[in-house]
Amino acid sequence: RAIKTNQDLLPETPWTNIFYDDFWGTLLTHSGSHKSYRPLCTLSFRLNHAVGGLEPWGYHLVNVALHGAVTGLFTSLARLLLGGGLWSLLAGLLFASHPIHTEAVAGVVGRADEGATLFFLLSLLCYMRHCQLRGHAGPVRLVAWFLGSLVCAACSMLWKELGVTVLAVSALYDVCVFHKLKLRQVVMLLYKRKNVDLLLNVFLLAAWGVVLLAGRFYWMGNKPPNFSNSDNPAADSPSLLTRMLTFSYLPAANFWLLLCPDMLSFDWSMDALPLIRRLADWRNLYTAAFYLGLFFLAWFSLWTHQTVKGKETNGKAHHYTNGRNGNSNGHSYQYNNHEHTNNSHTDFHINNNTQNGTKKHYESRTPLPTSENVVVFSIGLLAIPFLPATNLFFYVGFVIAERVLYIPSMGFCLLVAVGMRSLYVRLRRRSFRTMLVYCSATVVLLFSVKTVLRNKDWQNEEMLYKSGIYVNPAKAWGNLGNVLKSQGEMEEAEQAYRNALYYRSNMADMLYNLGLLLQESNKFSEALHYYKLAIGSRPTLAFDPRSALTGEAYIRLNKLTDAEHWYRESLRAKPDHIPAHLTYGKLLAMTGQKTEAERYFLKAIQLDPTKGNCYMHYGQFLLEESRLLEAAEMAEKAARLDSGEFDVVFSAAHMLRQASLNEAAEKYYGQAASLRPNYPAALMNLGAILHLNGKLQQAEANYLRALELKPDDTITQSNLRKLWNIMEKQGLRTMSP
Repeated sequence: RAIKTNQDLLPETPWTNIFYDDFWGTLLTHSGSHKSYRPLCTLSFRLNHAVGGLEPWGYHLVNVALHGAVTGLFTSLARLLLGGGLWSLLAGLLFASHPIHTEAVAGVVGRADEGATLFFLLSLLCYMRHCQLRGHAGPVRLVAWFLGSLVCAACSMLWKELGVTVLAVSALYDVCVFHKLKLRQVVMLLYKRKNVDLLLNVFLLAAWGVVLLAGRFYWMGNKPPNFSNSDNPAADSPSLLTRMLTFSYLPAANFWLLLCPDMLSFDWSMDALPLIRRLADWRNLYTAAFYLGLFFLAWFSLWTHQTVKGKETNGKAHHYTNGRNGNSNGHSYQYNNHEHTNNSHTDFHINNNTQNGTKKHYESRTPLPTSENVVVFSIGLLAIPFLPATNLFFYVGFVIAERVLYIPSMGFCLLVAVGMRSLYVRLRRRSFRTMLVYCSATVVLLFSVKTVLRNKDWQNEEMLYKSGIYVNPAKAWGNLGNVLKSQGEMEEAEQAYRNALYYRSNMADMLYNLGLLLQESNKFSEALHYYKLAIGSRPTLAFDPRSALTGEAYIRLNKLTDAEHWYRESLRAKPDHIPAHLTYGKLLAMTGQKTEAERYFLKAIQLDPTKGNCYMHYGQFLLEESRLLEAAEMAEKAARLDSGEFDVVFSAAHMLRQASLNEAAEKYYGQAASLRPNYPAALMNLGAILHLNGKLQQAEANYLRALELKPDDTITQSNLRKLWNIMEKQGLRTMSP
């Protein structure tokens, strides 16, 4: 819907509409808006549409290119934190191949996460450069890099909302990596306010974040979005204990998907993750283990004090450089490293001979942060961008969304890389170190294989929904039913809907979809049964425009009074609902209320004069009233307006033929046949009108083509025999055997 039916992608729509509509093309202030404000992503879709229309390859090419660019920037970030060599390469490869990214890359709308991550990293790298230049560059360059960081943060948020969290990650980098402050030093900094420059930078980052969030909230009408209860069942639970236990468990479940992405799904709503209602639920143990592990890792990194001599700096003895004595990740390299140690003192203070923790003498190479600093930063990069999805500040419209882990996964990949590096340093035997490298390579290989397999699930909707049956059977079967129905596989679609209702019997939309399918299969009594069940599950459906379908089912059962009631309810719920006007007009015509019926047809046209379907229905009414010329006029209007809709064009041709306007009928039968060149009825009717118009050889060709597609069609066979008789009498050559 963000692409195929989004009017903001069309060239005739002013491009400025992108900045007033949500991701799906609905006005942000509209009550039905999803409130997902991602104008830069929509703009990228519009550019794709301008170049290649709705051809999928272009959209996927851009997505893959964005993932490659993000991977490159992330690897650059890893080099700044881990140094060049094996461990930054490992971090980059883990990110490039992680299966959790399949949804964001293979699913075209996942581009929002990729674009947000691209500018997230640009913002962070700009801020890191700003920090490194303090004391070594003029104010203009410092301000330029700082402003660049702020602008990129805004762009990240305009790709997707969580991009604004880069400002908090940048502040964390400044405090815990660049200044290398421990927990007690941070507390003293806030209490004594000694490092004013640091406090000012953090304040400016926070202030810019507030401005961006306030502006976005104002732009979307100062109203949060509304989500269905099934999208996030815990949010709808009346039990505080259930909400607390379930919401506490969700971050742990997301972390497990990063750690072991074995079972993935396109949708985790409904009962995919059952609510945790009791303290005795075993999943609470996993929750506790996750938070304890995270807490102790952060505490150790923030609290432990590094002794300059004899302790490890960046995972090794102080004179090591990122790996081994005298080596940089296994390569022979040494440089003077003594000056970066003055921020590691037990007591926080400002040295008169330093600026922001480095001496005025400019090092040719910025020292790498310690392993503890990288761990703290990695935890922040993992946790901070995920905060909007935790339901801590507001309820979100999902339980788990794999695409949301695209940015946090960078923190995970850094954690794995720094952990492997620390273990590598501590291993003394060469064989153990070699084994660790092979283990790292094996993890990357396993991730790559899983990603390739997961991409196969994303090849088309049917395969995707089948892959989700084990995680979310109700939603997966329901969506699969919709796909099968669109393919004309009605029996399979009906079974899929019934399977969905087996797992979740109160899904109003699914009950309604099954009723609609049964109605289209002429099983009207059973269709009414499911319509009533749908209304029982969601009473507001009784006043929904879709209740017009219930009215149509009653018409088919010849219960016209009941049908009239449902049509009136539908129009009372939504007076501008065009299908209800059209079908109610047909009902009134059936009951002899011709003047009133015509009024509803004309009202439908008035509501949307550009909709050819309205003219077609009105034309059929006029045809039944023997107002042939008026009917022909409506038919031609319908065909002109909806020239790409086969049903409209085909019906228009029928009406023109019945009005004895055979030349016009020939034109539209030909147009219908071009829309569906392998549809026997279209070819047969085109042959018949050509036959009537005396174009015998063209008629013969269309009859023969129709019989190739449907050899046993008796009407076409009869018409062809009559045509051959005429052609033989006129001495024309035929294809007769």
